[in-house]
Amino acid sequence: MGTANSTLVTNFEADPMAANDVALLHGSMRVAQGTIVVAAGDSDDNDILMLAPIPSNATVPHIFLGSDTLGGSNTMNVGIYQTDGTVVDEDLFATAVADAGALADVRHEVANINTCGQKMWELAGASSDGGGYYYIAVTMQAAGGTEGDLSFIIHYVIS
Repeated sequence: MGTANSTLVTNFEADPMAANDVALLHGSMRVAQGTIVVAAGDSDDNDILMLAPIPSNATVPHIFLGSDTLGGSNTMNVGIYQTDGTVVDEDLFATAVADAGALADVRHEVANINTCGQKMWELAGASSDGGGYYYIAVTMQAAGGTEGDLSFIIHYVIS
């Protein structure tokens, strides 16, 4: 029977012990959460709902998203934008999530599982951490057209 260690365990067992990134082991879990009233005209194709600013050095283990019926055929992408509104990747986390769903974790609906532990700047494709924030946002992928509520809970970990 074999045993394989994660990098966290390997660093812990090293002599002398190697430091792990605090965001990956013993970091502080934070939450950004809320509800947006989505007006009928805000659920059209390519409309954007900026959910929360997340520090560039944070890891994001969960993104829960749920909504009322926003037109019955509405679908949403979940991704990253720069704080100036420039899109980084509108469906990095999720593509075509249907409306009228209970809060569900969409963090890895599209994003590969090997993105676990990556910081926002890495997820955004930057070559280094320039500091600051990125927005996690919903971009409407198919038109809805009716008013409703969209709720989110984003867990993120900082050093």
